[in-house]
Amino acid sequence: MTSPQQPQPEPAANGTEAQPQPAPGTPPQAPAAPPMPPAAPAVPQAPPAQAAPAQAAPPAPPAQQPAPEQPAPAAEAGTMMLQAQQAPAPAGEAGTMMLQAQTPGQPPQPAPADRPAPAPAAPPREAGTMMLQAQPMPEPQPLAAHGPGKDAGTMMLQAQPQAPAPAQAPQPYAQAPAAPPAGPAPGAGYVSPIPASPTHLGHALASEWTKIRSVRSTIWTLGVMAVLVLGIGALVATAVSTNESIGATPPLFFGFFGMLLGILCVLPLGVLVVSSEYGTGMIRTTLTACPARGRVLAAKALVFFGLTFVVTTVVTGLVAIMDNALLGDLSRAEVTGAEWLKSTVGVSLYVSFLGLLALAVGSLIRHSAGAITIMIGVVLLPFVLSMFMLTDSLSDLRNFLLGYSIPNQITVMYGSKFPFVDGGPAGWEPLWIVMGIAALALGGAYAVMRQRDV
Repeated sequence: MTSPQQPQPEPAANGTEAQPQPAPGTPPQAPAAPPMPPAAPAVPQAPPAQAAPAQAAPPAPPAQQPAPEQPAPAAEAGTMMLQAQQAPAPAGEAGTMMLQAQTPGQPPQPAPADRPAPAPAAPPREAGTMMLQAQPMPEPQPLAAHGPGKDAGTMMLQAQPQAPAPAQAPQPYAQAPAAPPAGPAPGAGYVSPIPASPTHLGHALASEWTKIRSVRSTIWTLGVMAVLVLGIGALVATAVSTNESIGATPPLFFGFFGMLLGILCVLPLGVLVVSSEYGTGMIRTTLTACPARGRVLAAKALVFFGLTFVVTTVVTGLVAIMDNALLGDLSRAEVTGAEWLKSTVGVSLYVSFLGLLALAVGSLIRHSAGAITIMIGVVLLPFVLSMFMLTDSLSDLRNFLLGYSIPNQITVMYGSKFPFVDGGPAGWEPLWIVMGIAALALGGAYAVMRQRDV
């Protein structure tokens, strides 16, 4: 494909080249893009018909390939055109087609002195007429970035300006409302991150039940008490059954001997329920988990009382059945339902409240050995002291100590009393007495726990 011929400039009179003038009546054309450096000496073209009579000699081939002129950077971002320059190839081969656009309305610019001036373009028929120009096809070689070698090529990145994009108004940054702090409000006090439900007496009861059933002292004391009551009751009943008659003595009375020794096992357990925590320091953990002193003391008393009452009722019931089976035919006394209730449930309540008295003493003393010693003295000391009061001047005191001693009160609960005792409680009175003393002791223990530290 051939390109339109361009007229050669006329030599001026002073020996300089004349600038090409556009044809009359044609709009001024923008200068063409700077031509690519020639890959080989161009073939001379025939003179155009509208050229001047005097033709200038064809320009000699350049002795050295001029460096390509770098285009000025575009003022704005535009379409990018990638142009590669490589080593020249022999003319005559297939050439690469480059599409160049000429924009009308731009004044022409003078060509450089060391290059042939471009010929004026043909008058376009409409704006934006495209001119197709053929250039020789270079040999395929790898591109090099501005290297000093002979075959090094140059990659030129040229941007064509575009219309600036309309600026957008800055959008105000919408900030999310700040979340309130996760901590407690001022003046609200400490709030635990662990969800917890309000505590009550049931929680304290569950805790004390876990403690009392998981220690060895509970098993040993109640186990020994059961063995003593059952064993001694069976031995006494077997021994008495060899007699022909026991007179008016009720057969259930012989369970007293085993219960008297069984009390000596219940009292230490009541003391250890509280005093053991003071000895090991566990009371600090207990009162930290449940700061209410009254709730802690009430939970301990209820758990101990319930456990002792159940075990004692079972043991006394078995002894009563055994004694009635062995001695019922030897006694002239008739066993009524009231006597059965009093010899089983009544005795169990009496022993359980006596254990609560030991628990209160342990809370007051906070020492296991001291509290156990005091409770053994309360049970045995009045009875032992009364036996040494033989003078007539101490007879009233002796009768009082014997009548209200713990052994005599247990005997009354079994439906009898010591024959040498004059006076003292009768019926259910021993139970009301021990209940009142235990209540007073527990009230004192509660008052002391509230006033002092652990």
